[in-house]
Amino acid sequence: MRRRRLPALVPALATATATAVLALAPAAWSAPQVPADKPQVLSRWTQTGVASYQEWAEAREHRAAWAAYGFDWSTDHCTSSPDNPLGFPFADACARHDFGYRNHRAAGLFPAAKTRLDLAFHADLKRVCAHYSGSRRSSCEGTAWTYYQAVRLLGIS
Repeated sequence: MRRRRLPALVPALATATATAVLALAPAAWSAPQVPADKPQVLSRWTQTGVASYQEWAEAREHRAAWAAYGFDWSTDHCTSSPDNPLGFPFADACARHDFGYRNHRAAGLFPAAKTRLDLAFHADLKRVCAHYSGSRRSSCEGTAWTYYQAVRLLGIS
């Protein structure tokens, strides 16, 4: 039996095919595409209104459904300040503020959004205070104002 000679083109074709496969492989192995509306969703969840807060809270409760968006849900709550100063439950407001800061920063949108994020934080704190009356409410609102001023002036995380 006589052996057939392969044309010179076959090794070149094999090399080109291997190169193309290896060049395209990282794209196939990369993370899934983030939905195109991520900036809009992020903005919608970080507005000052109660509906925005409620949407964010619902999404936080069911964050697995939002996994494709790659949001950073981590929080240190009120950082080095008490989460419940004088018994006022500010932890969730601080968590949403952390969410806004971390995700806007990751998206490269932080400088333009910081003022809105801080105002949303203050609105969330005031909604907590709305559950109180009299001097307790005044005390809560004063504490909320102090927390807001701290993030407005010092908030960088």
